[in-house]
Amino acid sequence: MSFSLPTRQSVVQRLATALVVAAFAYAPGTYAQSTPSSMSTMPPTPDPRVGLRGGEYNAAEAIWNLRVVSETKPSEKFVSGINSDLAFLGNYVLQGSFSGYQVWDISNPHQPVIKTAYFCPASQSDVSVYKNLLFVSGEDLGARIDCGAGGVKDTVSKDRLRGIRIFDISDIANPKPVGNVQTCRGSHTHSLLVDPKDPNNVYVYISGSAPVRSPNELAGCVNLSPDKDPNSALFRIEVIRVPLAHPEQAAIVSSPRIFTGLTAPPEHGETQADKAENARRVAEAKAHGGYTAVIFGEEQVAPDAWVAGQLATIVKERGGTGAPTAADSAELHKRLPDIIRKMLGGADPNGPAPPRQGPSQCHDITLYPAIGRAGGACGGYGLLLDISDPAHPVRLNAAADSNFSYWHSATFNNDGTKVLFSDEWGGGMQPKCRSTDPKEWGADAIFTVAGSTMNFQSYYKLPAPQTKNENCVAHNGSMIPIPGRDIMVQGWYQGGISVFEWTDAAHPREIAFFDRGPADTTLKLSGSWSAYWYNGVIVSSEITRGLDIFELAPSAFISQNEIDAAKTVHFDYYNVQGQQKFVWPPSFALARAYVDQLERSGGLASSRISAVRQQLASAESASGGSRARSLNALASQLDKDAGGSSDGAKVRTLASAVRDLAR
Repeated sequence: MSFSLPTRQSVVQRLATALVVAAFAYAPGTYAQSTPSSMSTMPPTPDPRVGLRGGEYNAAEAIWNLRVVSETKPSEKFVSGINSDLAFLGNYVLQGSFSGYQVWDISNPHQPVIKTAYFCPASQSDVSVYKNLLFVSGEDLGARIDCGAGGVKDTVSKDRLRGIRIFDISDIANPKPVGNVQTCRGSHTHSLLVDPKDPNNVYVYISGSAPVRSPNELAGCVNLSPDKDPNSALFRIEVIRVPLAHPEQAAIVSSPRIFTGLTAPPEHGETQADKAENARRVAEAKAHGGYTAVIFGEEQVAPDAWVAGQLATIVKERGGTGAPTAADSAELHKRLPDIIRKMLGGADPNGPAPPRQGPSQCHDITLYPAIGRAGGACGGYGLLLDISDPAHPVRLNAAADSNFSYWHSATFNNDGTKVLFSDEWGGGMQPKCRSTDPKEWGADAIFTVAGSTMNFQSYYKLPAPQTKNENCVAHNGSMIPIPGRDIMVQGWYQGGISVFEWTDAAHPREIAFFDRGPADTTLKLSGSWSAYWYNGVIVSSEITRGLDIFELAPSAFISQNEIDAAKTVHFDYYNVQGQQKFVWPPSFALARAYVDQLERSGGLASSRISAVRQQLASAESASGGSRARSLNALASQLDKDAGGSSDGAKVRTLASAVRDLAR
């Protein structure tokens, strides 16, 4: 749902994340022509994603087994912002942004129309929706309750919003704020739980990663470890209950300590190539009078955006205007050690890093109420949670992995027998898909789930190497409702989007992709923050370029019948982190999809495949009792076929689908 730097990344880099917005600029241009899809089972060679021409709006594109439906630039107020995550309601896409949120009408996905551009600056405006309510996260110190653009200057202020905003969107073109729920660490992300046992309330799980706010600003906020104060705001999540009839009464009902007993996980650090590159950059910066900072004994180059912000502050303090002077630069060099020391809470920047602890918050939690489980991506761990009591989640299992830097998000397969966790190595701000990067780092980890146990099976990483000018790492994605298979689409920032199958959890494989060239000639945050399936299309939140919509193209991996069956799954609303179960209504497309899968697997002889297809076609052209009799007869024949098939389970699934059609 976001980009967040790993736990061991420098504080300077963390500040750069918030300040980098100001460095973004747009340039007009035209989209390059997409390449055609292929029916081959072999990916294109050479991979067309490698070496694409860059550009903000005129970058070259590469596409395989997908079609571009539309590519839409941000609305006027959001052109200089950072687009974040997505939620869906009816024909609307709600797109979060560090500038607020936009609502797009995609009734015609070929021409999305802006319905609302609600300006409300905050980091990072993660969004969820249910019926007439919209929930938006806020975490940064400058977010205002009144959505103003001026920020919050005071250390303690009644004007600051760190938590959840709630809007009534009954009139979606004119959202109305109806309440806020403040939390001690703000809301970096949140997840919406619609409990099938509780029709009167929804629950919002809050993951806050910012420093604990002052108790003078919000009573009860304690910045001590739990062993020193049991009321600590650290090492916990927040659960908010929202009465649907009175959302203004939303309030925190529990603060579960799901991290208790977890120790510091193993970690891999940086590659030797990155360490050498950092040393080179430090030496070059020092030789040219640049700014470097020592963070727990490691010297690093201060990011340009952060430096610009510090110099602007110095200019303002002396009552000046315009560009900083040489004296301002000298003043920043003088102040820098104290600034870093303050950022580190008074710790010695030249000393060793403090002892590491287990995770103190989750980055993202994917709730799957239909199976009573949740996947918590919690910095150093992947957690399996029991959410059968929504207000009191319980940790069932925890996985750590030295190949993982930052457990970022989770996705269950449809029946809940597998869970995938993504690793946001580099925090989304760095190029981590280079040819020199290990394929196990910045990847997805796939687990099977049995009861309360998770068992690791494999990694999946974008197979196309990206350049040093493209921030790239595993980010947000969702399942695609191809019946009987586990197929997912995922955003990889400037790695583009990748569609891959993990039905065989030990051997995931890519089956479609889309990518653009770099957004700039230097590393600039851009690319696909999220890529989600929704009611027949794939919608991607492009961080700087706007909103992209795609559709699957038939290929050797996915047939048109499978695509048509996927399109029969329809949601009135969809929040990917509040995962909903796919249910396929009876249709001839569904039955034919299973036939195609049996042909692909060799589960039935080719002559039998042809006969089944003919029987389905005949039944479809019939009606009433004649259709039902024909379909029931076919189902009975398939029951017999199952006993001699190498894929008997799929044949029985097909028989069941045919009987459902007969009814």
